[in-house]
Amino acid sequence: MATTSVPLTRAEAGMAVRRAVLGDAHVDRANAARTAFDDAFQQLITEGAWGTVWASDAIPQRERSMLTLALLAAMGNFDEIPMHIRATARTGASEADIAEVFQHVAIYAGVPRANHALKLAKQTLAEMKAAPDE
Repeated sequence: MATTSVPLTRAEAGMAVRRAVLGDAHVDRANAARTAFDDAFQQLITEGAWGTVWASDAIPQRERSMLTLALLAAMGNFDEIPMHIRATARTGASEADIAEVFQHVAIYAGVPRANHALKLAKQTLAEMKAAPDE
């Protein structure tokens, strides 16, 4: 007898992708800090960012990771860069890929933003090497 699988909801798919990209420890910490105040926002990013954009198989995770880093740096959203640098350990984007991303940012969005993103990336990569299991 054949079994049929039930498609995941966008929230379920989003949580699965979020855990695959960011790691269980990060997602568990974020969920533990979730309150009624930010619940709707957490639902929005889980379903929209993770359950739609990141769950799409149209772009490989390595490239999606690189695009995300470039956009974060280009827009000056520096607080999110360390998290997405850590995610490269799971997405397959290499240190060389990260350096190339910020070269693009320098040319197309500005040297100061790329310079700051590189500083954050170097710091985060060093932390990852010092504590590889985190």
